[in-house]
Amino acid sequence: MPVQTLYRKWRPQLWDEVVGQEPVIQTLRNALRAGRLTHAYLFAGPRGCGKTTAARLVAKALNCLHADPAQRPDNTCDHCTAVNEGRFLDLIEIDGASNNGVENIRELRDKINFSPSQGRYKVYIIDEVHMLSIGAFNALLKTLEEPPAHAVFILATTENYKIPATVSSRCQRFEFRRIPVAEIVARLKTLCEQEKLTVEEAALEVVARQATGSLRDAISLLDQLVAADPTVSLAEAQALLGTAAGQVVQDLVEALAAGETTAGLTLINSAVDAGVDPRQLARQMVDYLRSLMLVRLGNAQLVEVTSEMRATMARQAEKLELASLLRALRAFTTAANDVKGGWQPQLPLELAIVECTTPLPISAPEPSAPAPTAKLATPVTEAPKPAAPSSSRKKVETTAPPASKTLETAKASAAPAANQDVKVVWTRLLTMMREKDKPTTALLRSCTVLGLEDNTVLVATNEFVYKQINGRAETRTIINELLTEIVGFPCAIQCQLTGVSPKRAPDTGDLPNDGMVATALRDLGGEIVE
Repeated sequence: MPVQTLYRKWRPQLWDEVVGQEPVIQTLRNALRAGRLTHAYLFAGPRGCGKTTAARLVAKALNCLHADPAQRPDNTCDHCTAVNEGRFLDLIEIDGASNNGVENIRELRDKINFSPSQGRYKVYIIDEVHMLSIGAFNALLKTLEEPPAHAVFILATTENYKIPATVSSRCQRFEFRRIPVAEIVARLKTLCEQEKLTVEEAALEVVARQATGSLRDAISLLDQLVAADPTVSLAEAQALLGTAAGQVVQDLVEALAAGETTAGLTLINSAVDAGVDPRQLARQMVDYLRSLMLVRLGNAQLVEVTSEMRATMARQAEKLELASLLRALRAFTTAANDVKGGWQPQLPLELAIVECTTPLPISAPEPSAPAPTAKLATPVTEAPKPAAPSSSRKKVETTAPPASKTLETAKASAAPAANQDVKVVWTRLLTMMREKDKPTTALLRSCTVLGLEDNTVLVATNEFVYKQINGRAETRTIINELLTEIVGFPCAIQCQLTGVSPKRAPDTGDLPNDGMVATALRDLGGEIVE
């Protein structure tokens, strides 16, 4: 007889054994107890959270032979036993991924009118129902709306947004949630006690966190750990699952807070060389940074960690400004999505570290002379006025040249730093714009960055891109909002045609502001030649 896997052996057989779905289970039990049944249910939620298990429990309760409806399913009668052993003829489970055609639904529709063979109800469970074709959904509609009195449909899906509204509106919908780490760990402890397994609690927590809310995945991972030895330590679990030790993640956050790029790169490569999966490391960083964000914002109660770890997080959260924390969270989320096991799998992590430890300008630099390659910057003819002191300009003020320097010396020393900063800003803009508007990203990539002057990023481009950006208010708004978010103060883009010096706003004189001539002068760079 083949060995049964743990997740199949420990599939819940009674309502009280279902973990983490109390609101859904209580509602279903009350409805079954009171006899208020519906002909169609839609169970939606992430994988491994109990959708199919709950569907089978509904089928058992509907056909259980126990006299008291409140005690159904009793898991002892002939019908409950038949369901558990997979031989109950009136429970029909259909895989929506492999039976997604119109002909499959037509076959179901032809057979549904036959009376149940054993029980009171025929229960149809269609798993991954979102995989059905549009034609199959249309063929199912009428039957789903008015099935025979003895038929009940239970549709299960992990992607409920793909279900047509005409189908979901005919069902009673239940949302299944991801199972919290603490509840998964408690279930794994019970399982280990019953199976006589010796697994460290810290190792069970590693398994629960890697399962990301799926109890089925957690039990499968535990089955993998104890396959060779029923005694498992934390180090063995981390080595087998390829997860990073918590200390590595904490050390990386310390490097981020201190702005130590070299130390961060060393930690990443040491962890990868030790066998840590880069994708798991990126996910753990995202999870840890999210927890730091919650602690920083006063929501420490939402973080499921020990009191000692919560104290460590509170200390690290104080070191990180909220803007830096959000920046790191975005960078490592991108890294977690980009890691695909290439020939340099740790590269996305390294890029995230470099990006997070590279300083960005927190205020606009003083107007300066253009760099040698910037042909369009307006020459400065007089000393800029000193900026009003504020907390957001401290970094710029501490790096400003001494007052004893001449204007020319100050401009020469400030220009390279400004150009270097604006390139960092531009790179970040392209990355963020790619997530919002890919066509605009393509336009921006064809632009040449000239510099940052006052609160304006100057770029040079061709006539087509110039018109696309300047002629669309919504495009400029998106670009300006992202620039403002990146640099931390109001900032806007200004496009110049390649080879054309920037001009002051044209004097339209007495021309009407909404006239064709004024529009050509103001928006298209025209000139009055006669």
